[in-house]
Amino acid sequence: MDLREELLARAKRDREARTDIDAPDIVERMRAVDSENTAWLATVIDQQGWPRRSEVGAEAATAAWLLAQHADRDSGLQARCLPLLAEAVAAGEADPGHLAYLTDRVRRAAGQPQLYGTQFWQVPAGTGPLVAQPIEDIEHLDERRQAMGLGPFAEYERLMQEEYPPRPRPDPT
Repeated sequence: MDLREELLARAKRDREARTDIDAPDIVERMRAVDSENTAWLATVIDQQGWPRRSEVGAEAATAAWLLAQHADRDSGLQARCLPLLAEAVAAGEADPGHLAYLTDRVRRAAGQPQLYGTQFWQVPAGTGPLVAQPIEDIEHLDERRQAMGLGPFAEYERLMQEEYPPRPRPDPT
């Protein structure tokens, strides 16, 4: 299987692992798929660098970003991918929005506030309302988002809250 086909197949498995959010084994499924994808992507990055649009096509380039984005258990790999993705964006070989999302992911893993407001969490303990994780210089947030091809934060926040409403706590009995 060539790189393009492999990226698309792995992104498909990534999405499938996340389809039934209420399934009792969803965390285990996601971790298993993410672990396999992360190890594979690290090898690709080491051997040939970031998969660029001109090499694999737009859909597979998006798939590469998705695998990096979901490599949360290897924040070192995410941090290694960040400058490679930035170079691809500068060359017109990747989507600037993908760089914004991965930048926020890497910053949050390092305990820093995000720059683009792409990362949210549910509090308390994953059952409450969805809120943005800490954001640096919120007064200029929409300017930064616009520069990366992202829409206004308020619109994105509303969509995220609609997509991920508060979930009831499981019954302990």
